[in-house]
Amino acid sequence: MPFAEVNGLKLYYDIQGEGYPLFLLHGYGATSEIWIAQAEPLSKHFKVIRYDSRSSGKSDHPKEPFTLDDLVEDFKGIMDFLKIDKANVIGQSMGGWVTQNFVLKYPNRVNKIVLLGTNHKGDGIDIFKNTLLDLYELSKTDKEQAYWKYAKLVHHRKFIKEMQADVKKKFYGLWSAEDLMKEFHDNKLTPSDYENLSQAVSTHNVLNRLTEIRIPVLLICASNDKLSPKLVMDEMNEKLPKSTLELVDNTAHHVFLEEAPKVNELIINFLKN
Repeated sequence: MPFAEVNGLKLYYDIQGEGYPLFLLHGYGATSEIWIAQAEPLSKHFKVIRYDSRSSGKSDHPKEPFTLDDLVEDFKGIMDFLKIDKANVIGQSMGGWVTQNFVLKYPNRVNKIVLLGTNHKGDGIDIFKNTLLDLYELSKTDKEQAYWKYAKLVHHRKFIKEMQADVKKKFYGLWSAEDLMKEFHDNKLTPSDYENLSQAVSTHNVLNRLTEIRIPVLLICASNDKLSPKLVMDEMNEKLPKSTLELVDNTAHHVFLEEAPKVNELIINFLKN
């Protein structure tokens, strides 16, 4: 199992494919396994690198508080560890917050970025944290119920019905509800991890600095995203000098799973052209 020694921590990472490097940064409460619908398809075109953020998954879970800049420096540390000078980056939700702050701090290290279901400030993270803490407690007695409550936050209601109809069904031949349940319950986040991560990213606030991001940006927005509404991504699109916004209808926060082939095609076309 590969680990990078970064900033005094061991961070788990995974590499698939060859070609120009493409980093995938996961969201709050998730792990690199959430990219189950992207890693293999995108690895046919790029060297896909995904890693577990500190306090997530197989990476170290420090007890002491840390900052958003520490998460940015972790990303830089992974790049340096792998001897990658420049790359494309996809950031989803919290991963998009880290991506925005990274490119503002290290503009010469990034070629293009894709921002999926994200926003320009950390408002609302405490509410999400408290919900996930409630689900953490519920999962001790009823893991299945805890997952389906979580699903209501990140998936479109019509899609949840499809998943519940057959939890073993492989959507697009890539993933099943059973796979997502496993990722949700295997993430190893503790209450202190949720707290440390939420405190760190709550300082994210870059709307007035987005004009400084001069590289091409693809914004992918879900029509029914409760956590990163279209209004917020429209605001980002207005500020970013070289951005394109793609709206995917009848999807929610985890649009990259619900409409994986469409999202993957948007990403490939954007990064290749």
